[in-house]
Amino acid sequence: MSMHIFGYEATEEKAENARLSSFVGALALGDLSIQLDNAAAKILVNISKIQDDEVGDGTTSVCVLAAELLREAEKLIAMKIHPQTIVEGYRVASIAALAALEKAAVDHASDAAQFRQDLFNIARTTPSSKVLSQDKDYFANLAVDAVLRLKGSTDLEHIQIIKKVGGKLTDSYLDEGFILDKTNAVNSPKRIENAKILVANTSMDTDKIKVFGARVTVDSTGKLAELERAEREKMKAKVDAIAAHGINCFSLLAEKGIVVIEHADFEGVERLSLVTGGEIASTSDRPNLVKLGKCDFIEEIIIGEDNLIKFSGVAAGEACTVVLRGSTNQMVDEAERSLHDALSVLSQTVKETRIVLGGGCSEMFMSCAVEEAARKVKGKKAIAAEAFSRALRQIPTILADNAGYDSSDLVARLRAAHYEGQSDVGLDMNQGTIGSMRQLGVTESYKLKRQVVLSASEAAEMIIRVDDILRATPRKREAV
Repeated sequence: MSMHIFGYEATEEKAENARLSSFVGALALGDLSIQLDNAAAKILVNISKIQDDEVGDGTTSVCVLAAELLREAEKLIAMKIHPQTIVEGYRVASIAALAALEKAAVDHASDAAQFRQDLFNIARTTPSSKVLSQDKDYFANLAVDAVLRLKGSTDLEHIQIIKKVGGKLTDSYLDEGFILDKTNAVNSPKRIENAKILVANTSMDTDKIKVFGARVTVDSTGKLAELERAEREKMKAKVDAIAAHGINCFSLLAEKGIVVIEHADFEGVERLSLVTGGEIASTSDRPNLVKLGKCDFIEEIIIGEDNLIKFSGVAAGEACTVVLRGSTNQMVDEAERSLHDALSVLSQTVKETRIVLGGGCSEMFMSCAVEEAARKVKGKKAIAAEAFSRALRQIPTILADNAGYDSSDLVARLRAAHYEGQSDVGLDMNQGTIGSMRQLGVTESYKLKRQVVLSASEAAEMIIRVDDILRATPRKREAV
């Protein structure tokens, strides 16, 4: 149907067509063929962004579950069940699912060794990259060590990641303190102890004559020498003003025994300020007002063929640097992406310490709990709640399909095991069978799983409620 809104032509889709259009867009995204002019597809993209911001992982899970909930809703609408009834049934189901998930969660925060093992298991299951599959235990340990250094903080800014091509993936390592991917200026001391650091974003060459297109005319070489001397005096005064801070690390001050770091990029400067506790100074005229950074010692180190600067014993004691090695740029980039996902989930798990079992176990546990809850619901709402249960079962089904196994057989066996009370059974993807996820150590973050169910059911509800879509057509260009 065509109409005019504020003088522009627009199209309107009502009721069944609007809802169908929403479902098609969302299901297309669930099947990973993206079509972003569709309002519903945009909702799924937004929930995956929220998932990423909240937990740092689980973006695929949240889209897949939302798409499955919509697939089920589409069938229910075809059976003439009202969208409002579907939403009410889904709400009953999601409350039952989340209650079951909370009941299944365990917390080992009081047992340091067991908690570290939980974190290690989560880190092993997080990297989806094929590149890291051979070395996932190595990287899991790296990620766990880095996050435990944060002592409960979720500020990943304290973990610096430096990528250096060369060597193999297992040459990557964790180093305490902060490493700056820069070199000391010529003639700077190579190592200083009890460093007092001035972090500045002021440049040192502002006193030179730098007016665009300026011409300075002098009538003798003596006058030129005078100009140069004046510039030099200005620079010397600036150096003296900076040295007056009582520091031993800055830039351009080697002759005063001060370590010089030139051209530190802005991110490097900001992070250096964060971990050493120094404020970024924009002027050198007021040394009494500037808060200096501190660390035990600064030294030049070599990684591969490059010189870098290492700050040890920094004010933020939890700061550390992960140096990633690998034979190619692509490999090192992939390692960084996987490590970032693992660090995000682990830092959230250190805060919300409960864990649940992976491998489709939690989804099947929730699915069974929803089916139990559906039996107590009267009317068509019960049919919607059962549909929610089927959508949850699709997660282990997709897991098995992606691994190339017979999903209908495996998921039927998995469901039977849960109904027999074996609530720790999930899919053993190495053997292509079902097994105890607790014994196999397939662990996931409770917060991640909870957020997936919350976000997916919210998104599905939002899309099911759509009953009118207005689309403005692009403005036509007027003929000149």
